Amino acid sequence: MSKALNRRKFLKKAAGVGLTFPFLGKFPEIIIPRRKAASKLPVLLCSRSEEWGKKVLNPAWDTLQHTGSILDAVEKGANVVELDPEDSSVGYGGLPNEEGVVQLDASIMYGPNHNCGSVAALENIKTPASVARLVMERTDHIHLVGTGALRFAKMHGFKEENLLTEKARIRWLKWKENLSDKDDWFPPADGKYKKKQERTTGTINVLGIDDEGNIAGITTTSGLSWKIPGRIGDSPIIGAGLYVDNEVGAAGATGRGEEVIRTCGSFYVVERMRSGLSPQAACEAICQRIIDINGGPENVDFNDKFVAVNKNGEVGCASIRGSKNKKPMVAYINKDGFKVVEGSYLIEAPVKK
Repeated sequence: MSKALNRRKFLKKAAGVGLTFPFLGKFPEIIIPRRKAASKLPVLLCSRSEEWGKKVLNPAWDTLQHTGSILDAVEKGANVVELDPEDSSVGYGGLPNEEGVVQLDASIMYGPNHNCGSVAALENIKTPASVARLVMERTDHIHLVGTGALRFAKMHGFKEENLLTEKARIRWLKWKENLSDKDDWFPPADGKYKKKQERTTGTINVLGIDDEGNIAGITTTSGLSWKIPGRIGDSPIIGAGLYVDNEVGAAGATGRGEEVIRTCGSFYVVERMRSGLSPQAACEAICQRIIDINGGPENVDFNDKFVAVNKNGEVGCASIRGSKNKKPMVAYINKDGFKVVEGSYLIEAPVKK
């Protein structure tokens, strides 16, 4: 076999001619019966509630109906948020790192061949999800970061643009000027910056299944606001912020990325669905897992949220923290129309005044 015929391409070719792993002499044969597609398919979902859910899922659904490609559909949905400067946690308009630079992360995964791609710490490109798709489809790699990811994007025609909007710049400046009363940065004399700024951890997951049962997913984010430059969260890491398995379903995560990484959060959710749990129960299971490894609820002062869809088009959503007035939500769309589902939470968060 030539060096050019690398492992990924070889496995793709093997799958194409019906070769199994026993034939390759590596792994014992595991046959998972392919479930018949349910009437709930096709389905698309995102990790937002009604307002953003409609913005994301309606054009994604239209794309699926027009092209028939579940990859096109999830990419279209993710691009909606990436291009909207009103969202402060994804793409253009996302909050910057501690030096005032916006760095974006995104990943994509396709169920039929388990292929995936991601970019991290990408600067000056508005749609990292689309760059991640090109990494998946046009290279033998999975993960490109920093200047390498930027060069790759420019090579494929993406234009460099300033991602720091005026709204995001002012929020960053407020944060910087209120870090300490002993540094050389002062807030304005009118005191408008007095209120402490919370750190944004928002992200978006867009997951989908076509009418043949093929699954795809995207997770995209600008990451933790005011982060150390170069910090990478869970979003671009396959198995953490996103995981897809064509025989089981898909899952995505938002929230504190470090906790999702160290539990392989989305992979964990998919594996729990494989073992028979519903998407809802699987999302609750990973939330409990994170609480447990931190030594209990008293040690959890952060939040993570998971969304999932199984092979039959059933959806689920759960977060670690929440309240009666602020429950986690997931939006989805199928042949019956657009819907928002209220999820569950495990720890009652104090009501903020």
